Amino acid sequence: MKGLRLSPLFSAMTLTLALSACSDNSDAQNQTKIAATQTSAQMIAQHADNPFFKQYGTFQEIPDFDKIKPEHYLPAFKAGIAARQEEILAIVNNPETPTFANTIEAMEFSGDLLTAVASVFYNLTGAHTNDELQAISKQVSPMLSASSDDIFLNDSLFQKVKDIYDNRANLGLNAAETKLLEDTYKGFTRGGANLTPEDKQTLRSLNEQIGKLNLAFGDNLLAETNAFELVVDKKQDLSGLPQDVISTAAATATKRGHDGKWVFTTHRPSITPFLTYADNRDLRETLFNGYINQANNDNANDNKAILAKIASLRATRAKLMGYQSHAHFVLEERTAKTPENVYGLLNKVWPAALNQAKNEVAVMQELIDSQDQKFKLAAWDWAYYADKIRVAKYSFNEQDTRPYFSLENTLKGVFYTANRLYGVSVKERSDLPKYHEDVRTWEVYDKEGKLMAVFMGDYFVRDSKRGGAWMNAYRQQYKANGVDSLPIIVNVLNYPRPTGDKPALLTFDEASTLFHEFGHALHGMLSNVKYRSQAGTSVPRDYVEFPSQVMENWMTQPEVLAQFATHYQTGEVIPEALVKKIQAASQFNQGFATVEYMAATKLDLDWHSLNDHTVRDAAKFEADSLANMGLIDEIVPRYRSTYFSHIFNGGYSAGYYSYLWSDILGADAFEAFKENGIFDSATAEAFKANVLSQGGSADPMALYKQFRGKEAGIEPLLKSRGLL
Repeated sequence: MKGLRLSPLFSAMTLTLALSACSDNSDAQNQTKIAATQTSAQMIAQHADNPFFKQYGTFQEIPDFDKIKPEHYLPAFKAGIAARQEEILAIVNNPETPTFANTIEAMEFSGDLLTAVASVFYNLTGAHTNDELQAISKQVSPMLSASSDDIFLNDSLFQKVKDIYDNRANLGLNAAETKLLEDTYKGFTRGGANLTPEDKQTLRSLNEQIGKLNLAFGDNLLAETNAFELVVDKKQDLSGLPQDVISTAAATATKRGHDGKWVFTTHRPSITPFLTYADNRDLRETLFNGYINQANNDNANDNKAILAKIASLRATRAKLMGYQSHAHFVLEERTAKTPENVYGLLNKVWPAALNQAKNEVAVMQELIDSQDQKFKLAAWDWAYYADKIRVAKYSFNEQDTRPYFSLENTLKGVFYTANRLYGVSVKERSDLPKYHEDVRTWEVYDKEGKLMAVFMGDYFVRDSKRGGAWMNAYRQQYKANGVDSLPIIVNVLNYPRPTGDKPALLTFDEASTLFHEFGHALHGMLSNVKYRSQAGTSVPRDYVEFPSQVMENWMTQPEVLAQFATHYQTGEVIPEALVKKIQAASQFNQGFATVEYMAATKLDLDWHSLNDHTVRDAAKFEADSLANMGLIDEIVPRYRSTYFSHIFNGGYSAGYYSYLWSDILGADAFEAFKENGIFDSATAEAFKANVLSQGGSADPMALYKQFRGKEAGIEPLLKSRGLL
């Protein structure tokens, strides 16, 4: 399903919020803790050469990646945590009457060092990790959990926050200030501030255990993904595969020590074309099973016991906090509000999508039977036969689009669209710090020609990068002490590298992903708020995908395609006939795409709606969940439990539905552009003013209604997928 991409914005962003978050320490205990260890100033003095302890001296203070070494992280984390503790202690010990400025804003503007080191570290553990960083992550996780607890469970601090919150009607706060106060108060109550001392200690233990298990889940999955390989040593077994896919597989084989052979992996750029085009059904089955059994092989990297324990501990924690389930706890802070509302949405879409998927099965089985094949369609056959039908019905093979979507030209299309909509312009720089040679960097200017952001792009697959595509920030936009800190935003994707004399060529869907992720980037770069915790993508999880899914729509517009979709060899603009084929085929296979995604969504909700806090058999739990939803055998959930990193090693627990929820908003919002003109300046300005610039400074659904003038309806989504 187009637009359902992983955007793990949770790393540095959520850390900033979490560190305003969860312990049973009195003020005296906090004082003792700081006194018993070194102060942050002492730590910094002992590590004067640590790049985190001084200004980088780079353009816009981009992290000086060449100087940052693995050994710098742990001292910087320790000093950042100590500095944060000292800042919080100063707030607690302030003898003045608690005010919004000396308590709420003081907390908001604290923790700069910790935020700085965390933003670099967690970006790199996703985009360019190694054994050293993974080992450091295991050490840092419990430290951060304890530091978070030291804040949220500090009763003296909570009482100050509560006094301000209880008097909020008399403070004359503006909307953003009110939102910050309310979120801070909720953060304390949801972080355990009202628990008994004994329950606070229990919460500490649960947080620490869950954090460690999350890391173990991710490490196991990365190891499994990198370990699996399908080695092909017979050329005839490559039948059906495009030449560029074969060339990439040969390069992968050489890199992995299989000279003269071809290697396919479970990374998306490898597995997707193989399952779509490889004629060898047995090899398709082998690769498919390798993918769906990641971390489910009863070996050292098996995740079944780990994920069951995570789900059980989350359920226990939710009950401790007074909630029916982890899903109820999480969704209280989302725009959906309750699991019942999410299930209600899913149940509106599921029947039509499942019925359409069954129709698609029948058509593919008819094709198989017509070829005198003696087998029943299986999950590893779906992409292969769907492509055959797409070609037959629409004369459309997605590989035919690849020559028209070089990475370079698609970037031009993304920048063109942003310029037409918001006046954004870019200037590439090759002399700025980068964490890997693949990274490209641009200065980003607003319509008045003023520098507004730094944008980085990291586009090619590599073993040090986890799968998927996402946006993140090395620095969020915010305003403090009269200075507007400009955002430093990064998009990370996993495209095949250029081969031979060919540039990196994308399929239509891969090019659409670039538009999607740049939609996230615009959300970060066009942010215009005072508080860092409200900047850009600091919005509820079921709202964060909305701007990026809106952005995808311009990718399909003929006016936009004509600007950048040109043949990499001839310069020919993509033919109108091919564009029409793309549009005609856009609703093809949407039953599968919607069901595949929704099955994972239902699985996520089932895991996190647990009332019984013990799951002894993760495999049986998953099987029962899929059976209860009526999933057909020919479709496997987009993510099975053992490699569902969104929910067991990311920020989407009880929230994977967010893509569909956001897609409803996205489809409805683009209707406004279609009604007024896709580049209508007034509509674009309204979207920027009410959505992109506001971040989390106000209620997101109120902002949406300000833009659209009404609540979003589900009909545009169903219509766009051919389900209505």
